[in-house]
Amino acid sequence: MGDDANEEDLALMARVALDDEDAFRTLVEKHQHAVVGTVAKMTNNSSESEDIAQQVFIRLWKSSKRYKPTAKFTTFLFTITRNLVFNATRKKSRRKEHSLEEQEDDWHRTVEDTTPASRPDESLVNAELQKNVDHAIAQLPEKQRLAIILRRYEKMPYDEIASVLELSIPAVKSQLFRARGALREALEPYLKD
Repeated sequence: MGDDANEEDLALMARVALDDEDAFRTLVEKHQHAVVGTVAKMTNNSSESEDIAQQVFIRLWKSSKRYKPTAKFTTFLFTITRNLVFNATRKKSRRKEHSLEEQEDDWHRTVEDTTPASRPDESLVNAELQKNVDHAIAQLPEKQRLAIILRRYEKMPYDEIASVLELSIPAVKSQLFRARGALREALEPYLKD
């Protein structure tokens, strides 16, 4: 995201601090897809992702009067997202809410395959590969998973990922290196053909 987009977000956030509901609605519309997508990829649960995303925007509204633009707006937004997702995954692991099968059933619904396929069998192969990629990402430790999602799907630069994860840039690169290695290993059987 460029500087102009960040300036627009900062201006909207300043209006939100003055209880401007239209500015808030604009921020939500602008960022909801990225937030819901990131949460869905992190939680493996499409219904839970909408609830958490809603909580992200509620927190954004509530914190608007205290917000100080010390970093890009998206860094602030994804830091809220990170906190809520990490809290939800910790609660889920403590409660053991869902069986692995239920998580896998929900996971395939969270990522849509937008790859155009020229043949039906190619479409099946792509869908199967995407399902395996999604499953492999879901098995990563949460910081590695979020780093991969922010870099790959949100095209976030290293410095912004570092701010969101509260890590140094070399630590982010290390997280990404380890995550990519784990993904390569997990997907090796599917990539041989």
